[in-house]
Amino acid sequence: MARKKSTFVCQSCGAVTNRWAGRCESCGEWNSIIEEVESAGIGSSPKTIRGKSGRVVELVPLSGEDKPAPRIETGVGELDRVTGGGFVKGSVLLLGGDPGIGKSTLLIQASAALTHHGHSVVYISGEEAIDQVRMRAARLGLAEATVQLAAETSVEDILATLTSGPPPQMVVIDSIQTLWTEAADSAPGTVTQVRASAQAMIRYAKQTGAAVILVGHVTKDGQIAGPRVVEHMVDGVLHFEGDSGHQFRILRAIKNRFGPTDEIGVFEMTGGGLTQVANPSAMFLGERNTSTPGAAVLAGMEGSRPLLVEIQALVAQSPLGTPRRAVVGWDSSRLSMILAVLDAHCGVRLSSHDVYLNVAGGMKISEPAADLAVAAALVSSLAGIALPSDCVYFGEVSLSGAVRPVSHTASRIKESAKLGFAKAVVPEASQKSIKSAELELSNLSTLTDLVARIASGTEILTQDTQEP
Repeated sequence: MARKKSTFVCQSCGAVTNRWAGRCESCGEWNSIIEEVESAGIGSSPKTIRGKSGRVVELVPLSGEDKPAPRIETGVGELDRVTGGGFVKGSVLLLGGDPGIGKSTLLIQASAALTHHGHSVVYISGEEAIDQVRMRAARLGLAEATVQLAAETSVEDILATLTSGPPPQMVVIDSIQTLWTEAADSAPGTVTQVRASAQAMIRYAKQTGAAVILVGHVTKDGQIAGPRVVEHMVDGVLHFEGDSGHQFRILRAIKNRFGPTDEIGVFEMTGGGLTQVANPSAMFLGERNTSTPGAAVLAGMEGSRPLLVEIQALVAQSPLGTPRRAVVGWDSSRLSMILAVLDAHCGVRLSSHDVYLNVAGGMKISEPAADLAVAAALVSSLAGIALPSDCVYFGEVSLSGAVRPVSHTASRIKESAKLGFAKAVVPEASQKSIKSAELELSNLSTLTDLVARIASGTEILTQDTQEP
């Protein structure tokens, strides 16, 4: 009998080595390498079978009739928006999020909405008993929904149950880390088991045409636990984000083979479950104080949706030798760049000040169009001058101090006018490319112009911030 070959797999990043080590060389984690026995089952490497040749695959030309992917609309508008119009038949989505953020609540509400439209849905729970799922559905007022439930973790039993009758139109697996298959000789939750279980569910989705939703746990740094190869295998990756101090939840598309990426859907967590937020901009600006210095409104974009959020900055004299730099909801390295540009080109020296920056409402902004709003908030806080309450800002700041144009200018202006804003500070190139009768556009060519306009409300900012 041939001896089975064993490998050593890191349970944190999935790196494979030929010998055991206390520390993984790929991710740096300690005591994460476990010995696993290779097998020829699901998830193992392909084996060469002698005496059997492959089948001939039909080759087709690149040109042909473009058919839209068949979709299953849930009726939950924000969820359909993020997925690109609904779940595609035969696709597999991976939904990740922090514990208690509302992943199961969202999927139960989506499953119930699908059954109301006549679709068949199977909900497989590997973490909770059937009674626990029923109690959550009762709290949400969805006890009468015809969702079929099961509490199982064996992949073979799940597939046997799903293939015993007519294939459902959607299958929810909560969660992929709890599944295990006999084809892999390792404990549930390990890299091998997660990869093997995901591959089995993907094969089922492609063969039957059912849409499969896999729930994934996240690590302490916000990444979906398990091997990254699972994210490459699935058709879409969704992240459910939110701050424990806010009731708002954001569903973000990280990967989508059948729709746009970086699209977001906004929900509000209430006692009756998740409710859709029809106007996120009004929600994020609902409680802002218009007379406080250090607050600027950003007309941003999230995917194809214009979104207005408030950028809050606080600049205070630091008693420490090394001033603090605290950022919530934005890139800390980009804040350092804006501070350097203000110092080098505008004479606004903040090297002896503590700087705190926050995006109100628990939003996370990553687009460079927020540079101008951040710079305006910083200068406003340092000068103690409140910015106009009816003005929005957007534009990218380069290292030379120039204000560069950004995309979707028309959408940003239209959303600002809809919410009652009257002015917009935009890059000079953007004003030349678009004319707006809805807002009064004020153009900027350099960041120095912005500092001068804010400082015009008083004689000087501080003794350190005068123009050289």
